[in-house]
Amino acid sequence: MFIESAGLEPKTINPLVVEVMQEIGYDLSQAESDSVFEFFKEGRLYDYVITVCDETAAGQCPVFPGITKRFHWPFKDPEDLLGTHAQKLADLRKIRDQIREKVTDWVETIL
Repeated sequence: MFIESAGLEPKTINPLVVEVMQEIGYDLSQAESDSVFEFFKEGRLYDYVITVCDETAAGQCPVFPGITKRFHWPFKDPEDLLGTHAQKLADLRKIRDQIREKVTDWVETIL
């Protein structure tokens, strides 16, 4: 299975996201975000497209052409988190763990 991730407006990866992912062994410090539009222009086709836009941005979630199975898993946007550094990290850990659980459950259903 080949997996790609892209956003509508690629930007620098949130340093707090890098921090919480490092806690579980994923080094995103050198990662760059990709553009959904670049993937679209290249004509990439997918078996599955999973959008993770939160409910307030759901209308802006990308749509890919072709025969795909589409899923929408709304998660809170890390950019919208409020509070102290420690509070934001705690919230990001919850989001990270929710995503991991959702992906794990989903992969078990398709294998």
